[in-house]
Amino acid sequence: MNPSFVSVVLPVYNQESHIGQTLAEYADALDRLPIPYELLPVVNGPRRDRSLEVCRTTQATRPSVRTICIDEGGWGRAVRAGLQESKGDLICYTNSARTTAKELTLLVLYGVVHPDHVIKATRKVRESAARRFGSLLYNLECRALFDLPYWDVNGTPKLFPRQLAPLLLMESDDDLIDLEFNALCRRHNYPVLEVPVFSSRRHAGKSTTNLRSAFRMYSGAVRLRRHFGPS
Repeated sequence: MNPSFVSVVLPVYNQESHIGQTLAEYADALDRLPIPYELLPVVNGPRRDRSLEVCRTTQATRPSVRTICIDEGGWGRAVRAGLQESKGDLICYTNSARTTAKELTLLVLYGVVHPDHVIKATRKVRESAARRFGSLLYNLECRALFDLPYWDVNGTPKLFPRQLAPLLLMESDDDLIDLEFNALCRRHNYPVLEVPVFSSRRHAGKSTTNLRSAFRMYSGAVRLRRHFGPS
């Protein structure tokens, strides 16, 4: 069955400087597609800027935008909150600081054309040698621990049809939700299409990835494997 409505979940954390423009660019691009949609910015964590006000102001002029607000921070928490509120039969989540409107529409079109598949981006270019090396190590670890055939575990956008219900019930509160997503696809043998994308720089904002957060991801992958138990 072809999807009839798309939900796009966008975790938002201290992104006052650009989230309004990003939402407008996404809406303008998605308006050109032959399918209705909703944009769900999920403002999360302590309020240190006016991201929530900017999202609500955009919502007032863009009927496709529906702002969600949660008090606790965390990429995974924000993704999960958006998934719970989503209404689409095709569901997407992505990092708005790294995803261009062109990339988003490309992945949504893949989801429309392949409604029984999971669609995920695989970034082919990194902005530094250190990031390339760190990403390679993490992906090799994840492939070994979960027998994954996919690359770029953390790459977004990620899209899936609503009938793949386990993907709506993920439990991770942090960056590990992307690994959990991939591990669930592998466990349930969902067909996955990986779409290469080539942009490398953040379009706005500052990355929170550092040595400490990278170590948490490496050790977190081991903990998640134990939580999953035998295949």
